[in-house]
Amino acid sequence: MKTRLSILLFLAMLLCGAQPAAAQLRRGARTIVRSGMMERPDSLRQRNDSLQLAALLLELDSLQAAQFAADSAELALLRTDDGHTLDSTIRARLAAADNPTDTARRKLFKKGWFMSDSMSLSKVCWLSTVVPGYGQIYNKQYWKLPVLYGLVGTGLGLFIHENKTYRPLKQAYEAYTDVSLTRTPELDALQTKMIRSNTRRQLYLGITLASYIYFIGDTAINYSTNDVSSVKKATTLACIFPGAGQIYNKSYWKVPFVVGGFASMIYCIDWNNRGYQRFKKAYNLLSDYEAHPENYPDGPTDEFRGRYSATFIKNLRDNNRRNRDLCIIVTGALYILQIIDAHVDAHLKDYDISDDLTMNLEPLVDYTFVPTQNNHRPVFGFNLSVKF
Repeated sequence: MKTRLSILLFLAMLLCGAQPAAAQLRRGARTIVRSGMMERPDSLRQRNDSLQLAALLLELDSLQAAQFAADSAELALLRTDDGHTLDSTIRARLAAADNPTDTARRKLFKKGWFMSDSMSLSKVCWLSTVVPGYGQIYNKQYWKLPVLYGLVGTGLGLFIHENKTYRPLKQAYEAYTDVSLTRTPELDALQTKMIRSNTRRQLYLGITLASYIYFIGDTAINYSTNDVSSVKKATTLACIFPGAGQIYNKSYWKVPFVVGGFASMIYCIDWNNRGYQRFKKAYNLLSDYEAHPENYPDGPTDEFRGRYSATFIKNLRDNNRRNRDLCIIVTGALYILQIIDAHVDAHLKDYDISDDLTMNLEPLVDYTFVPTQNNHRPVFGFNLSVKF
């Protein structure tokens, strides 16, 4: 009897709602879902994770502090016992730190003013400009010093010797032409000697300057103490000599334009300057003749023998002077332009211009989890990718 009663009670419980989980999932048409909230995260678990992370960070900080204390102790021991093994720059900095009143010495060694392993490229080049051969000494290329001093010293000595010959000829020519510009055999011979002497003088000066500038550029090329980018080297070389930055960037096709532009401007400057000096002397002679004609019984002694008025010659003089000054300004602008070109070109050498610079638009298929359906739902769209 009790067994039957137990069976009946079990069946009644099943009919009243104690159904299995699989049966509960199959709701009827009249089933009402009163709550659709998702499961909330365990806040206590998150708090425990945060506490564990804080403990790890605290332990890491303590280890770093211990390591720093150990390094400081070793450094203090090294300073007291083995200070002679340190680099001279480090010793100077430590000595300056121990003696704060010695500000001049601390500033000197902190910046590495004259000889330091951390000197910048621009400072080494500037010192090489003031002290020829400093860059070769800094780069430890001592074998180049005899070549540098030999070329520069020989060229400078020949220039000084030839200049002593040229100056008396120039003074004699100026004294002769200040009185009269009439062409005579004596004046032609004097002018020929003066031109030849001036040509040799300029050749010796060119060799001296070329050697001097070359070794400054050699300092910049062989500078390898610090990590110097190719951009800075190209810009420095362009500042030292026009066209050197383009050669360093291997843009050889630009070199004829730069060198040709500078050669043309220098020729124009010299042409207009000679014209300015010519018309200036003619104007002075004609003006003096018009002011004191009694001193010139044979008439005007200027180059044109009075064929042109003083006003016309003055206009020619002013035009040549203006053109000369304009050419000087254009030369300065060309110098700055080639520096900018070398700087920008060196930047663009590392710029990626391959086929990877593309933009692609592709279809996209993705799946998103929907909590209300307890399942993933497909999502369709487009994917835009840009490679640069």
